[in-house]
Amino acid sequence: MSFKQPETVCDDVNCPFHGALSLRGRMMVGTVVSDRMQKSVVVSIEYTKYYPKYERYARMNSRITAHNPPCINAKEGEKVKIAECRPLSKTKSFVVVEKE
Repeated sequence: MSFKQPETVCDDVNCPFHGALSLRGRMMVGTVVSDRMQKSVVVSIEYTKYYPKYERYARMNSRITAHNPPCINAKEGEKVKIAECRPLSKTKSFVVVEKE
């Protein structure tokens, strides 16, 4: 997995670029819907789900809590790419790796 290196440098241990956090698993693109937590953001992922009974697709979305390193510093409304990592807390298992 290769990502664009951020311009700024941070001293966060849970940063995939400047710390010791390794990435694995899924990568997704979504929109930041909340950045009110310290070093965390809530990312909304939109997808479609198929219902065979009605032969139709429904639009769904998931809200995923992700770690926001200081070197990336994503704000509300921005489109970001998140990658899976080890669990960082009870709800955080993803980290923001780049802004799009």
